[in-house]
Amino acid sequence: MTPSITSTLSTTATTATASTTAPVGPRLVAPRGPLSAAVTEALRSNNSPTYRPGAVLTADPWGEDLQLGLYLLYELHYRGFDGVDDDREWDPELLRLRQAMEARFLHALSTELSAAPRSVEEAFAPLLVEPLDSAGSLSRHLERKGELWQLREYAALRSLYHLKEADPHVWVIPRLRGRAKAAMAAIEFDEFGAGHPDRIHARLFADLMVDLGLDPAYGRYLDQAPAPLLATVNLMSLFGLHRSHRGFLVGHFACVEVTSSPGSRRLAKAMRRCGAGPAAELFYDEHVEADAVHEQVVRHEVIGGLLADEPDLEADIAFGCAATVHLEDRLAEHIGAAWAEGRSALRTPLSARTRDRAE
Repeated sequence: MTPSITSTLSTTATTATASTTAPVGPRLVAPRGPLSAAVTEALRSNNSPTYRPGAVLTADPWGEDLQLGLYLLYELHYRGFDGVDDDREWDPELLRLRQAMEARFLHALSTELSAAPRSVEEAFAPLLVEPLDSAGSLSRHLERKGELWQLREYAALRSLYHLKEADPHVWVIPRLRGRAKAAMAAIEFDEFGAGHPDRIHARLFADLMVDLGLDPAYGRYLDQAPAPLLATVNLMSLFGLHRSHRGFLVGHFACVEVTSSPGSRRLAKAMRRCGAGPAAELFYDEHVEADAVHEQVVRHEVIGGLLADEPDLEADIAFGCAATVHLEDRLAEHIGAAWAEGRSALRTPLSARTRDRAE
């Protein structure tokens, strides 16, 4: 007989270590322009943000300033920041600024993806086959000739998502029904460790970071993360926080699951080749197996169920997939260009391979 979720959780609870202090969020980082400065100052002072009229409309939608400002505002819906009142999550002036920056970001995406597929089949078909030309593939580069310093940089960058892995996608569950809801909940149950806290994928990634001599603290590498990385994380939050974007989020989630298993297989090989450590290997080994199953479920049950209920969302699902591919390609181009020149892809390089603790 399969154990119930309640029995599983009661068993794991006996081995979990209880926290005796309230969790502390990450620290605010230095702004990168007038918009992110308006956000950080508002959060530090507990006042409304002040910024020049028209500042959002003239901001670079892909730039450091707007992407960091968005990230900081979105983070209020996750763990917040040390010293920032939790109630700022729903501050109307911060939400008004966030809405304007979101509109700028979405307009840029829509403009660059004006010729993107509008059907699910057209959007996902290229992702179901391995491309003959692997130029630009970070996972292939890391598998074949990546160096340990590059694996560390890759992990530091991806930590901004993987330490909150699956969290943005949970928001879509109450916005689905029937087959799509049940399938999405089943996949998320796996992502969150199937009742075992030591198997939560975010925890596995933290262990990977320790193997690589990185600091696994949540949000630790935000200050070093460039705009192309922030945009990939902001996309999930943008889609997840709006019910009207539920189709976008399903398309994003499906794209991640469809492409995860092959990429994880290559990254697991890279970790072994570079001697990164057992936890580093385990994280990607786990995703090879789990996401191969998730791919089938998300395509046939989540997307299939959603389209059965709301067929008019097909173009939204396709757009979510296309937007994900587009931003991942932008990030790969940024990282690849830096590494080709032998320089760091981060805003400031990591320290040597010792535990990279915050000062």
